[in-house]
Amino acid sequence: MPNIKPISDLRNYNEILRDIAVGEPVFLTKNGRGKFVIVDINEYEKLKASLKLMSQLAQGELAGKEKGWMTIEEVEAELGIEDV
Repeated sequence: MPNIKPISDLRNYNEILRDIAVGEPVFLTKNGRGKFVIVDINEYEKLKASLKLMSQLAQGELAGKEKGWMTIEEVEAELGIEDV
């Protein structure tokens, strides 16, 4: 169940910080609407890494569609990997 609190609860920020757990963000509302999210720093770093990976995968897919796909042999040759 999401942890939702009004932004006015930030006056007692220690309570809000206690409610933050890994994978359990605190959603802050202003005038009844979602405004901010407070997350654990490790969760934030994972989220940033995931977004970067998804962006790079999308770029690779676009390059494959525009320039053509490489065979496994071409990839191995590009990386200098020899068959064992």
